[in-house]
Amino acid sequence: MAFDIPAILAELRGEPTWQTADRNAITLLKTRGMRVVLVAMHAGTIVRTHHAEGPIALQTLEGRLRFRTDAQEETLGPGALLTLHAGIPHALEAVEDCAYLLTIAGEGAHPAEAHRGDHHG
Repeated sequence: MAFDIPAILAELRGEPTWQTADRNAITLLKTRGMRVVLVAMHAGTIVRTHHAEGPIALQTLEGRLRFRTDAQEETLGPGALLTLHAGIPHALEAVEDCAYLLTIAGEGAHPAEAHRGDHHG
């Protein structure tokens, strides 16, 4: 499958959820064992400490966000890719309005997936 990420981001940011909530997200791909979620967050949004059952990969598309684990803190800008092993507690904060792709291995829900529904899959 191919996705027009800028067009989908524009769609997300045009929805009422973006105007009223701290973030908006859409699941682009949902298969057994893997999900890809596009997330847009307003500056100052915090996703409190949580963990994922499987490994994750986070790629920043726009803006900057701060990613924290007990062991380290990283500020990620456009084009940055971060990977994390399963079960490691982590938190996010949008330093400025930002967008990122989150790839999640495993079946468990992830807090970033507060979204309007599936786009594909």
